[in-house]
Amino acid sequence: MKQSAAERPDPSYHRKAAIARGGALEHTGEVRVAPIPDFDLDRTIFKTLEGAAARYVVRARVGKEARWNPDAARAVQSEYDAACAAHPLPEVSPALTRFLVDECDFDVEHADGSFLDHLYFCFEYAVQHYPQRSPLVMLLHSILGTGTNTFAMPAEKIPALRPLMSPFEWTHTQAFPSVLRLLYAGSLRQALRENLHRAGDLRAIRLHRVIDNAPIELSGEDLWIALNYQLIHLVDFLPVANWGAHQNDTSFILFRDLYDLLDRAGQREAVVRYTPDAGPRRLHGERLGFGAWLTTLIPVRASEQMAARSVRRYSERIGHSLDYTLTWA
Repeated sequence: MKQSAAERPDPSYHRKAAIARGGALEHTGEVRVAPIPDFDLDRTIFKTLEGAAARYVVRARVGKEARWNPDAARAVQSEYDAACAAHPLPEVSPALTRFLVDECDFDVEHADGSFLDHLYFCFEYAVQHYPQRSPLVMLLHSILGTGTNTFAMPAEKIPALRPLMSPFEWTHTQAFPSVLRLLYAGSLRQALRENLHRAGDLRAIRLHRVIDNAPIELSGEDLWIALNYQLIHLVDFLPVANWGAHQNDTSFILFRDLYDLLDRAGQREAVVRYTPDAGPRRLHGERLGFGAWLTTLIPVRASEQMAARSVRRYSERIGHSLDYTLTWA
């Protein structure tokens, strides 16, 4: 799926609904979900995943597509058009656009569509629902690495990239892949939960940059901002329907926990509306093979532990340290 970073892709209806309505949404009854024929995991950011069982689970979770009820699709399109008219996207500087086009490789599929589809979704969402912080971070958030060791550019190009953004944008862009891995690894979330009573006293976090393991530091305020960016990012990975049956999707687990953590800490700035699912585990309008259905029965805790082990393996392969240090007042 060859695309140019200079051309904004048209989002899926799932993404349009999230942007227009400002939240994580379940569309059970509005869509029919089925496996993508001849889905090739090796054409996605998950191509580096190892182990037959892990690859099967991920293929079952991401190798499917939603077909929308025409009335529901028209309603989403109308809301999205109105939202876009009210919040036009800011221009990306020509120099940065040239860098993205000439120096980066985004020619890889994502969980839903292309990698650029995902980046532009995050960018658009932040424009509308996190206006107090730069949305450019969300357009660039994975330029220095994804959670599965795919890289749009080598570390040698960092000196050319860094001057094309503000100090704030650079701070968050370089830290995003590292914070994402720490969240999946689990101990950072636990450490923050244990200190919710003094969330405002967080002074700094020291961690390591994914692309080259360089030591970096965020202020306490910047870490909470980074977690808001992560929450927006996770919206794009949630199941389109049947949340009751997909509670063990690893991105969904992380989204729920991070949403609760930010709320309890009083640190959620981004508008991300979310109503927990209270429905049954049965599937409505979604076709799964027997093996794929079995993956929905994996306990949430086991699924979370599998994701943490996977992140640790990915970091070990590239010499990236998951060590970090929190400093409190």
